[in-house]
Amino acid sequence: MQAEARPTATPALPDTRLPLRPLVYVLVGVFMVAAVLYGTLNTGQPPDVVLTIFSTRFLGIFIEAVPFLLLGTLTSGLIEAFIRPDDIVRLLPRNRVLATVVGAFLGIIFPVCECGVVPVVRRLFMKGLPVSVGITFLLAAPFMNPIVFASTYIAFGFSTIFIGRFILTATIAISIGLIFALTARTEEVLQPSSMMAGDGFDLLQPRRSLRQGLAMTITVAVGEFFEMGRYLVIGCLLAACMQTFIPQDALLEVGKNPVASVPVMLAIAFILSVCSTVDSFLALAFTVTFTTGSILAFLSFGPMVDIKSTLMFTGVFRRKTVLYLFLLALLMNLFAGVLINLSMGYF
Repeated sequence: MQAEARPTATPALPDTRLPLRPLVYVLVGVFMVAAVLYGTLNTGQPPDVVLTIFSTRFLGIFIEAVPFLLLGTLTSGLIEAFIRPDDIVRLLPRNRVLATVVGAFLGIIFPVCECGVVPVVRRLFMKGLPVSVGITFLLAAPFMNPIVFASTYIAFGFSTIFIGRFILTATIAISIGLIFALTARTEEVLQPSSMMAGDGFDLLQPRRSLRQGLAMTITVAVGEFFEMGRYLVIGCLLAACMQTFIPQDALLEVGKNPVASVPVMLAIAFILSVCSTVDSFLALAFTVTFTTGSILAFLSFGPMVDIKSTLMFTGVFRRKTVLYLFLLALLMNLFAGVLINLSMGYF
């Protein structure tokens, strides 16, 4: 009897695709060289002067942001070491809508700005935090924390700007969170690395001792810092490019228009990528030439979405989700800013 011939395995073809990460770094490098050349040709200044201006602005943004990223990663490490999923469950209401509303005020417990909130949210997602609550916290926490309350109060006092910033930020963050609560599933929103790692396996683990917890905190914080830090560096590079090579005077000319002033301030908030702990003092400089609605939109939109935080979002959320977050925050703040201007009689 003749033996049946076995099918031979097809040899695997070599993977000829270029690695994505090095390609991104190369593209960023090419962009930087092109930007310096453009700045040289456009301003007539020598390349070393353009590069000095750019480097100064990059370092200013980076040095301002990196301490808060460090604070955020340390908080993330503490969450991983000392908080279990059942702690999250006990903290939040069972009702999905109420839990989303509570998410807007979690910044009082975890006082981080937009540079540090991303690793905290990612760690909470891995502990089982509902997506809608995490998104609400992500968007609201950069303002809804005692540090930024204080800086906004020092800049504007207990004024229309202070109250309006609180109401606008809470309303938009909760609204976006509810949209995700009612329409999205976890696996469609989060990167696989940001989802809960198992079926509640660490509910069964005993709590760590202080020494064990602190050791784990440092280990997690270091890993998170370097992982999120690369997005921060690229975001700071792009923000410095925008500040250096886009003429700011052209944007400021539109400040008195009740409609056009709002998108201009939204663009400035996204481009400048100023940390929420100090953005009130920058906004104070615009109050003479810009409308109240545009100032409030600047103070609400900037901490939610800017260049560096958008890039950091890609380490937590799927790309489609990042796009939705950006567009929802942009359109809601745009509509609210124009509505405020019209209701205050800017014509």
